Amino acid sequence: MQPEFVSAARAVSVLKSGDRVFIHSVAAAPSVLIEAMTDRAAELRGVEVVHLHTEGPAPYTRPEFAGSFHANVMFVGANVRPAVEAGLADYIPVFLSEVPNLFRKGIMPLDVAMVQVSPPDRHGYCSLGVSVDVSRAAVQSAKHVIAQVNPQMPRTHGDGLIHFSQFDAMVESNVPLYEHGHPALSQVELAIGRHCAGLVEDGATIQMGIGAIPDAVLAALTGHKRLGIHTEMFSDGLIDLVKRGVVTGQDKKNHPGKIVSSFVMGTRKLYDFVDDNPLVVLLDIAYVNDTAVIRRNPKVTAINSAIEIDLTGQVCADSIGTRQYSGVGGQMDFIRGASLSEGGKPVIALPSVTSRGESRITPCLKQGAGVVTTRAHVQYVVTEYGVAYLYGKNLRQRAAALIEIAHPDHRARLEEEAFRRFNPGLTPVRSN
Repeated sequence: MQPEFVSAARAVSVLKSGDRVFIHSVAAAPSVLIEAMTDRAAELRGVEVVHLHTEGPAPYTRPEFAGSFHANVMFVGANVRPAVEAGLADYIPVFLSEVPNLFRKGIMPLDVAMVQVSPPDRHGYCSLGVSVDVSRAAVQSAKHVIAQVNPQMPRTHGDGLIHFSQFDAMVESNVPLYEHGHPALSQVELAIGRHCAGLVEDGATIQMGIGAIPDAVLAALTGHKRLGIHTEMFSDGLIDLVKRGVVTGQDKKNHPGKIVSSFVMGTRKLYDFVDDNPLVVLLDIAYVNDTAVIRRNPKVTAINSAIEIDLTGQVCADSIGTRQYSGVGGQMDFIRGASLSEGGKPVIALPSVTSRGESRITPCLKQGAGVVTTRAHVQYVVTEYGVAYLYGKNLRQRAAALIEIAHPDHRARLEEEAFRRFNPGLTPVRSN
């Protein structure tokens, strides 16, 4: 039996007012289906759109469509951030590992899931390609599943294989996947990368995300041996380490020899690398980010970023004060998993200052800031000025360690603030 294809307009005709619609994640966002859904705005009212971060336009968040669509997202990317700030969209704080349960347990029952897949193979199986993450759970849970079938979607190994008979409608497309470029690394980023790489032992299992600091860390790992990868996502920077023989995965306890992830985001080079590559397995995020699974690998070194950190070690990674900037994501899943791994190291890495020169190490978090990683979970904090080891230290000792890796221009002020906090009633004496 051959699959039947229909127009995008016909495929999305199943949507009705009041439905909850899931959109495939990150680079897999199905642009053709999103456009067709938005074209029905005049007919629809109160459609809830849910997703993680997605690349590309999010036209359903436009003010003129407020009565038709309302985005309710688990991660605030650039395409929905203005709508969230304007009160036209909402953010759900949730650990990435637990999002599949929202769908599978009926806490957020899905009426429609819109995904982008590779063409069916000779057995009729399509692949969720670059994003298995929570999208597998959405496909398994939704009442109706619509697939945008794209030959430019790589076919990946793991949990993302879905027989075309599970789709209620299939729409042909041939459009490039969204890509994420990699600008040149700054000296600050390179310094942070070197400090982080210094914490990574041979035979360690690595987790890191996307961006300049992860790229800088990967660039500094070329002299390491027998590294393994178990991470929620990865990008182009990993490819060179695989080709150099640095990443072998031979010491891993779970999936030895395999690169385990849940989604990827990068350039076409990355998408070609994962296409039909048995070295890479993309698995359900409920498994990949399960602390009990993560901890079984040796020397798990989890490197995550932050917006700011206070002198006691509280980490804000998803907001700037009350302004919602991103999301909880999988940071806590891996910070805790790494801390429980034999020889593991949970690491928070961030530049010492913002683009405006403000210290990211602060006496207190901004009013309204969200604590993603608690001070009880933090062990290593890295800036371009070095590494602060906080595990087992009291609040006063933590402040001293963090001040040592703060930008020199801010250390005197931080010392005064720390003195006031931990020596109430006394007056600090500044040295000239």
